Amino acid sequence: MSNLEVAPPEVLCGGEADVESTSAVEVIPPREVPLGGPRAMLVRRTLPTRGRTTIGAWCFADHYGPDAVDQTGGMVVAPHPHTGLQTVSWLFTGEIEHRDSTGVRAMVRPGELNIMTAGTGISHSEVSTDSTRVLHGVQLWTVLPEESRFEEPGFEHYVPEPVDLASGGRLSVFLGSLEVTDDDVSGPISSSATTYSPLLGAELTLQPGAVVTLRLDPTFEHGVLVDGGPVCVGPEQIAMHDLAYVAPGQETVDIHAGEHGGRVIILGGTPFEEQIVMWWNFIGRDHDEVVAYREEWQTRVEQGAQTRYGLFDYDGDPLPAPPLPGVRLRPRG
Repeated sequence: MSNLEVAPPEVLCGGEADVESTSAVEVIPPREVPLGGPRAMLVRRTLPTRGRTTIGAWCFADHYGPDAVDQTGGMVVAPHPHTGLQTVSWLFTGEIEHRDSTGVRAMVRPGELNIMTAGTGISHSEVSTDSTRVLHGVQLWTVLPEESRFEEPGFEHYVPEPVDLASGGRLSVFLGSLEVTDDDVSGPISSSATTYSPLLGAELTLQPGAVVTLRLDPTFEHGVLVDGGPVCVGPEQIAMHDLAYVAPGQETVDIHAGEHGGRVIILGGTPFEEQIVMWWNFIGRDHDEVVAYREEWQTRVEQGAQTRYGLFDYDGDPLPAPPLPGVRLRPRG
């Protein structure tokens, strides 16, 4: 998915949060962003935000739906570029066709992970299929660390095996590893999908009134994005669509569903401490690098030239990059 904001802000990644939390759980509300076109589908974005730009290497979180495609027009994101990151696509309902410049053409379906590594540069498109009536899911990005950011572009498909919990939940771990306190489960539940830094990504559904205790890696910071709820994350009640942040140092956290049950996406990772600049769909290390990425993409858009972003079949024009701001983008760490 592309960041389609007309005036994307420079994001100062890796710095301290602007607002200190007095609770063990910090609540991050979303903002609505239109996803292109005159009948724009609205997405709810919780990362990056002014107060917190990353959770581990997770640097972007869009949450959308459930949307009736006949009313919203669905998802139609024309070819656009990425550098220095991985895109992580996870659906609850619907279907999206993914095409990219490595030659991959794949479907994103509920409960199946699609992860694309941009590395040195890639372009892709995402379009909901004609058979989709309701579209509902999340689109996530992770920052590639310095030693991995020039990896060759690639794509991976992984289907995790959901695990039913005696405590009244169902857990699918699509990245990393997670352990729960549960009579039916011994040991961690793990994914074999490729990551380039310590990461966790999982979906947890809860029956009404269920309480699930997660065993946390205390070196990780964590985020709990509420899709269905509200739910309690530790002592805090978290409304639907909000993101709960849990700082490093905690070894367990309880997630408690109310009378209607709940569903959450759990994110985690070791704090990302490198200096980076994230602007539009590019992640670089300084202003000049991002300018070069943008110029090369515009060459692809305006001339149809073969660049680092490659070419692939798509019935329509690629997305042009928005203008850069009139100031230098500043890396932070």
